Amino acid sequence: MERGEVPEMTDDCCAAAVDEHEPEAVRLIDMPELRAAAIAGILLIAGFVAGRFGAGPVQLGSYMLALVVGGWTFVPEAVRNLLRRRINIGTLMAVAAAGAVILGEVGEAASLAFLFSISEALEAFALARARRSLRALLSIVPDTATVLRDGTERQVGVSDLAPGDVMLIRAGERVPTDGVIRNGRTAVDTSPVTGESVPVEAGPGDAVFAGSINGTGTVDVEVTARSTENSLARVVHIVEEAQERKGQGQRIADRFARPLVPGVIVLAIAIALIGSLAGDPGVWIERSLVVLVAAAPCALAISVPVAVFAAIGAASRSGVLIKGGLALETLGRVKVVALDKTGTLTRGRPRVILVLPAPGRSETELVRAAASVESRSEHPLARAIVEAAGGNIADATDVCAVVGNGVIGALDGRSVRLGRPGFVEPGPLAAHVADAQAGGATVVLVEVDHELLGLIAVRDELRPEAAAAVAGLRRMGLDLAMLSGDNRATAMALAKQAGIDQVHAELRPEDKAELVRQLQRRGAVAMVGDGINDAPALATADVGIAMGAMGTDVAIETADVALMGEDLRHLPQAVDHARRSVRIMYQNLFLSAAILIVLVPLAAFGVLGLAAVVAAHEVAEVVVIANGVRAARLLRLMQAPVPTGSVTAVLAASR
Repeated sequence: MERGEVPEMTDDCCAAAVDEHEPEAVRLIDMPELRAAAIAGILLIAGFVAGRFGAGPVQLGSYMLALVVGGWTFVPEAVRNLLRRRINIGTLMAVAAAGAVILGEVGEAASLAFLFSISEALEAFALARARRSLRALLSIVPDTATVLRDGTERQVGVSDLAPGDVMLIRAGERVPTDGVIRNGRTAVDTSPVTGESVPVEAGPGDAVFAGSINGTGTVDVEVTARSTENSLARVVHIVEEAQERKGQGQRIADRFARPLVPGVIVLAIAIALIGSLAGDPGVWIERSLVVLVAAAPCALAISVPVAVFAAIGAASRSGVLIKGGLALETLGRVKVVALDKTGTLTRGRPRVILVLPAPGRSETELVRAAASVESRSEHPLARAIVEAAGGNIADATDVCAVVGNGVIGALDGRSVRLGRPGFVEPGPLAAHVADAQAGGATVVLVEVDHELLGLIAVRDELRPEAAAAVAGLRRMGLDLAMLSGDNRATAMALAKQAGIDQVHAELRPEDKAELVRQLQRRGAVAMVGDGINDAPALATADVGIAMGAMGTDVAIETADVALMGEDLRHLPQAVDHARRSVRIMYQNLFLSAAILIVLVPLAAFGVLGLAAVVAAHEVAEVVVIANGVRAARLLRLMQAPVPTGSVTAVLAASR
């Protein structure tokens, strides 16, 4: 589907459309389908108990109520599909239940409805979790903005901003909507939008985006987009569009059953017609109804949900949240993994990697001067330098930021200046500056009384386990690509350390989503990210994987899988677990189909009666459930205790 194209909605995916006014179910008990299944199960048990005590009318009434309640979850849709000339697994279940009632086996019909209502409830819950609203995304921008009108400052609602308005944005404030700086210079923290790990220096003519944080200076910004059309709003649109498109994917059981359903119905009709012409119509019509019951995909309907929830439960207990069977299945067939850099492959916390004094100067002197001046700054690079100094800090005076260049101050009666190359000349360290920049580091040069003191290089370091995780993915035969909003030098250097050859840098959220679409030409793509800037790519990918420990809520909500811990090695282990679980799912589907292939002909030729068919179904269901439960024992993720009150614990409990 091309970007901007409205996908054709079908009954299988209509539930994926998000209604802003419809309350969202976040717990299993909130799902009406599950409540219906529970009630049907209670009524089914009541009917069985009543039958054991000889209360025939009570038994029949309980079974009929169980049939009605359980059938509510799929019969209306089956009827609508028939009216639209569509047939799916629900259609066959409805016909089989009707056939069982005609044969007088109301209990069997109620059992069919109960089993299928469970699978419908589990599927509905997975869809509800996958399409959670993105309202939290837009909440990062302020509700009001300061605008300059007629030479005075006024507070207006963000929704009232219009292109051409001039916003006054002070240090530390978030940018309310997209705009262009007209006056002033500053360092803008764009990490909520672009994933840039280091603030970007910005001045007149530079664009700033909604949700970015103004770091060091007050600037006048001319509005270029209304709040409903800014970069964050576009992110929401991309996410919703991609999720809607993904919702069209057919359920695994439906895909397996699609050719089976019409074939069985045609076969039953043929048996009734041909048999009636050759013999007793009553006998052959009864046989055709037994065939319908024999073909009822009870085991098929329950086989996938059992394996899915066994696998999901095991993963959740180990800090990996997988949102439903579609996510599990897709993760198991992934061919390409795209990884965001900042906060995913890296820690998301810049730190000093090199301290190099000029000839004749000492490292202690260099760090003390830089940290003393930077201790008055809130710049992330400043915090990294201060942390590196430990307690080797003195009181600096007359500290003043030179926006876009660095900072100046006084220490022990001497002037100190530090900042980017150009603001401070590298002199004899020029070659070292080039080497550090080629290695992906940001270089800060320091001088005292106009004499070069040395350089300090700061970089957002690779996670220590990143290389091992990448190697694990490569051993599984997966293609890897790194997507980053950072500059190319930083991205290339860190990708080389991680063992990734394909690198895409200096990307905005829309660019990441587009690159994911391009990667999908090679096969199913998993996108791994941690922040708002990754949300469009997470939603566009076949399966989105969020690094939950450092990720934003919107990334976790948008993603199909959330790695709740900080160890990236959970990623290859999660993929391996999904592959094994999918194999179990397909084993269940094969077993279920084999049962049908055996039962239907035997029922058609009168070898098996209704009682034998029902017994065979029950045995098949036990076998399928037992096999599906094995998915929980195949998990080989790193086990670690989940702190009480953690995101992992909360999400696991909400299941």
